[in-house]
Amino acid sequence: MRLLPRSLAGQMAVLIGAALLLAQLVSFAVLVVERQQFTRAQIDAPAITRFTSTAADAVQAAPDFQALVLGDASHRGAQYAFARAPLVSSANRRSDTEERLRQSLIGASVTVRDVRAAVDASPPQRRGHNARRRRGQTMLLSVQLADGRWLNGRLAVPAPPPLITPELAFGTLLLYLFVLAAALLVATRIARPLRRLTSAAEAFRGSNEPVVVEPTGPSDLRDAIHAFNGMNERLVTLLDEKDRTLGAIGHDLRTPLTSLRIRAETIEPAEESERMIATIEEMTATLEDILVLARSGRSREPLEQTDVSALAGALADEYRQLGSEIAFTADGSHLLEVQPNLLRRAIRNLVDNALKYGGSAEIEVRGDAVEVGISVLDRGPGLAADEIARITGAFYRSEPSRNRETGGAGLGLAIAEAVVKAHGGELTFANREGGGLAATIRLARTGS
Repeated sequence: MRLLPRSLAGQMAVLIGAALLLAQLVSFAVLVVERQQFTRAQIDAPAITRFTSTAADAVQAAPDFQALVLGDASHRGAQYAFARAPLVSSANRRSDTEERLRQSLIGASVTVRDVRAAVDASPPQRRGHNARRRRGQTMLLSVQLADGRWLNGRLAVPAPPPLITPELAFGTLLLYLFVLAAALLVATRIARPLRRLTSAAEAFRGSNEPVVVEPTGPSDLRDAIHAFNGMNERLVTLLDEKDRTLGAIGHDLRTPLTSLRIRAETIEPAEESERMIATIEEMTATLEDILVLARSGRSREPLEQTDVSALAGALADEYRQLGSEIAFTADGSHLLEVQPNLLRRAIRNLVDNALKYGGSAEIEVRGDAVEVGISVLDRGPGLAADEIARITGAFYRSEPSRNRETGGAGLGLAIAEAVVKAHGGELTFANREGGGLAATIRLARTGS
């Protein structure tokens, strides 16, 4: 199976082509065999008829005139003679020719004990002033008469034509190419709509507009595309309803949380008030994180041509102005079609994670012709191998506390991954040599 192409059209072309080639080879072999038998019968028939006529005349003639009959018949490439032994040896006998000769002699009422036939491939010789070697062969026929004598004959016959002619080979090849082209046309007609269907499914990331695929191809495939379009529309409708529900929940929860904060500010003593305010702020921040996570793939922020190096550098400057230890390096400007606010939120969450667990962070931007990588590096404790696969899960934290001072609710990295996926990118984590963690956002360049 590794030898087959990966695409449906390629696999159909290879399998149908192989099956058709095998069928053509079998058909070609049968045709060649039948042509050989037909050609042999055509070549044998005149020589057998001539030999049978001569044998009948010789048998019916008086003994004294039999030699004269054979001598008179020995012309135009034919030689006849009586002998005590057959001209044809036991080797290279042709059973089909012998059977046709036997039936011909029986039809002429010539009684024989044995019949032998063979072909000498060497061409016969023509004598005379215009003698020349002609393309042909010699048929050797021997029959044992009722009196025990052998009647031998040498008859010039034409050489069989080649079994495989250019016309036959060209016709077979042309038929093969016609059928293969039809099979490729059918495979392409099926594969093209499937590719469009695959592209539409891969391109859909919860956008506000449904991706509609034009139904083409066979009826079964058109039905599948219609079903996909209907499912896509229903999914978009559900996502819209989800956004409206989340917006209503967020609005309804922010109002009582704001009221609670106002009341908490008036509570005595001050220490209790501060603890209540901190709890309300944590609830508000958690609610905001949940809403951002839920809407990350459905953001209405438009895509903009943005220099992600400048975006990351400006973010690093903001952190330095707030007193955080942030380093920034980039190998140049990298323009990408992104949602700037969402991407900034993803990078900020990665930097916050690095500062909490490493105390400092470094942002690196590196790019090539295919993709751009934005890495956030720290020198913290790193992660165990089994934790790296789970770190972006919602509400997962390697530190079990839910205190926002030591890590929050565990939604920051989940939000970052959701934002990166909404951009068609990938977020990866790896332990650094010498300690620490490297979180890298990989974004493909437009059209790559």
